[in-house]
Amino acid sequence: MAADRTFREERKPSRREFLQTAAVATLAVPLVIPQFVHAAGSDVLMVGLVGCGGRGTGAAGQALRADSQVKLTALADAFSDQLERSLAELQKDDEIAGKIDVPPARRFVGFDAYSQLLESGVDVVLLATPPHFRPRHLKAAVDAGKHVFAEKPVAVDAPGVRSVLATCELARQKGLSVVSGLCLRYSQGFRETVSRIHDGAIGDIVALQANDYRGPIWDKQRRPEWSDMEWQMRNWYYYTWLSGDFNVEQHVHFLDVCAWLAGNRYPRLATGTGGRQVRTGPEFGQIFDHFAVTYEFADGPRLYSTCRQMAGCANDMSVQVLGTRGSAHISERRLAIDAADPSHSWQHRGKDNNFYQTEHDELFAGIRSGKPLNNGEYMAHSTLLAIQGRMSAYTGKTITWEQALDSQQDLTPAAYEWGPLAEPPVAMPGVTQFV
Repeated sequence: MAADRTFREERKPSRREFLQTAAVATLAVPLVIPQFVHAAGSDVLMVGLVGCGGRGTGAAGQALRADSQVKLTALADAFSDQLERSLAELQKDDEIAGKIDVPPARRFVGFDAYSQLLESGVDVVLLATPPHFRPRHLKAAVDAGKHVFAEKPVAVDAPGVRSVLATCELARQKGLSVVSGLCLRYSQGFRETVSRIHDGAIGDIVALQANDYRGPIWDKQRRPEWSDMEWQMRNWYYYTWLSGDFNVEQHVHFLDVCAWLAGNRYPRLATGTGGRQVRTGPEFGQIFDHFAVTYEFADGPRLYSTCRQMAGCANDMSVQVLGTRGSAHISERRLAIDAADPSHSWQHRGKDNNFYQTEHDELFAGIRSGKPLNNGEYMAHSTLLAIQGRMSAYTGKTITWEQALDSQQDLTPAAYEWGPLAEPPVAMPGVTQFV
């Protein structure tokens, strides 16, 4: 292993380079956005939200706070009740209520609601539907010349990842922003910690451990009037075709942090396991409730990824980094480096910035300055990292990075219709085949 290139030697940006790309805004320093005239002839940027659940509603509020000249002018969702609930929630906030102008004519409902929204005159689109729809919606938005905020993850299968990579390259060519919902990269504390590690505070990275242990989250009870499609869409988290399974939908955050620490490099293979032990009822669809995946990088280091969603268990959402000259703990609660050289030991003090807000601050600052951000490569590749682990756990096989990227498994349903839809089977390691 001594002859191999390590993470730090492979890509060693200086601390100065990292800090130069740090957030434009923090809680302590107000964001100042240069007020350039928008290309359409107005200072006002029109924003449309696609996907009006809790995360979409939050993203809309953050977008409206990110710029003094912005308006929410259109909403789109598969369900009218969810759309109206989101709008009512946003209108309760006196700080942003004056920036909301969404009459009934610009409230679009159904599977094609996103395309109607794109034709409504919006400049910036917030994509926050279940992840299955992200590749299709992102492509349509970029084709239509819109700047995009795309929630994580950005796909649930390899065809979706390949689509996102192509779309983000087109966005780059067109000078359009694509900002990712992998929000930990917008944390000032995380940026400082990663910068110090890249500058050699703990030597060369030997191993990474990503944990995501948490309790259960929401689930929806089926109503008699719901069709199969509506039931699965309403309860989307528990269907792999919609969410990617929970290690893709949520654990992707800390897997992305590991890829970031590795210099945006990704492992050559993954071997994993997982299953359903406590979430076995019909309301939990087909997804697993625990995963354990070992990823191997080409130069020897390994990433150990484990996650579970079970009640009554210890919780831990963090990344542990082991280096040749120290270690680091990275989580929202604690950011610390314990180095062999005491001068390199460090701990983040005080309150971190609101990184959910900073995503939007930097998105709009980039649009105003004519320097659009494009997070496309890492948001697509980190999504694939999570999918690769799921593929291995579902099949019981070792899956290479190339196999994962080239996979032909397309989870898209035969039709987007409010009617019958077969209940997907639960994966069985050793039986489920890699496609």
